[in-house]
Amino acid sequence: MSKGFTTKILHSDLEAPIEHFSVLKPMHTAVAFGYPDARDLVKVFKGEQPGYAYGRQGNPTTAALESKISKMEDGIATACFSTGMAAIASAFIALLRSGDHVVSSAFLFGNTNSLFGTLDQLGCDISYVDATSVDNVEKALRPNTRMVFVETIANPRTQVADLVRIGELCVRRGIVYVVDNTMTSPYLFRPKQVRAGLVVNSLTKYIGGHGNALGGAVTDTGLYDWKSYPNIYDNYKNAKPENWGILQIRKKGLRDVGATLAAEAAHRLAQGAETLALRMERASENALQLARFLSSHPGVTKVYYPGLEDHPQHRLAGELFRTYGALMSIELADGIDCLDFLNRLQLVISSSHLGDNRTLAIPVAQTIYWEMGAARRAEMGIADSLIRLSIGIEDIEDLLADFTQALA
Repeated sequence: MSKGFTTKILHSDLEAPIEHFSVLKPMHTAVAFGYPDARDLVKVFKGEQPGYAYGRQGNPTTAALESKISKMEDGIATACFSTGMAAIASAFIALLRSGDHVVSSAFLFGNTNSLFGTLDQLGCDISYVDATSVDNVEKALRPNTRMVFVETIANPRTQVADLVRIGELCVRRGIVYVVDNTMTSPYLFRPKQVRAGLVVNSLTKYIGGHGNALGGAVTDTGLYDWKSYPNIYDNYKNAKPENWGILQIRKKGLRDVGATLAAEAAHRLAQGAETLALRMERASENALQLARFLSSHPGVTKVYYPGLEDHPQHRLAGELFRTYGALMSIELADGIDCLDFLNRLQLVISSSHLGDNRTLAIPVAQTIYWEMGAARRAEMGIADSLIRLSIGIEDIEDLLADFTQALA
């Protein structure tokens, strides 16, 4: 029987027997796993037999979450990490070598931008382009280009990448296409639809949803032919070719870097994932109504939200995504201090997080994009008055009332 998105996630744990007839996978905190037959231990270490060798490389609780994420993204395998940044960093460290070239969207999450700066210092060349047009990506490609990296909806200015045509380009050129799906979540969009080979999610955000656990994931969609990728180590070619990429990410990323997702966090994230669809529907509807209200308010000069018709990628977002998401940014009118405005909000919380059940706001230039400097912020179109809003699931009347009184 074919199951819907939420049904699949709710009943994922029950596909295999669970001890004591529990209806969801319990939390396993064990770090060590013992085998009565030493030969079994050897086989598990070699990957010849399923099992767990050491807690740093995963445990049954994390494995249950990985299974859920794979179902969400329609992937063949997922590796989970302690944070979203750990997932991105581990994938790059595992698959890139000195002298490789990466083409990235110029509209990046601040910490991802910082990570690329580090990779550049380690010998990987990064080209930043306006990924809203595939032409810019194609012009930047080189013979040593190994990856193209984009976010579905850019944080914080909400630019939408030319996802379909970039995917077609990567397939033609045999390049790994990596898509960060955090801002949309697997419910609103599956990057596999646009030929992504690897999908990144910060589980801390919408998938977890409750602001109570950090986590990240890399999912292999099964679309990329790893036999053609030059950076696979011989040690990992004993496995099936379709598993080479995710195996190397597990071994050279998760195992060697040690950015392990703890069992307690995995347990919380797995439970949060069960209500992803319900939360995203409510938050997205709230965001659309609030964006329309703010776009007509004299105290706001600009609203960046794909659901508005004047957004440059409004039509594209409507074609790609189930809804327009719950993230937006606003610029305030001259004379309104953004910090004073945030202090006047009574319901909305000033916080650096996003993807929470609660509505959160942050002054972008003064916080999460401060480190990159004024010149780089100007290149990305980030004004000093820009405020990022992550819309939650509150009653919309209460949100509208709070913004009304703060802008009065």
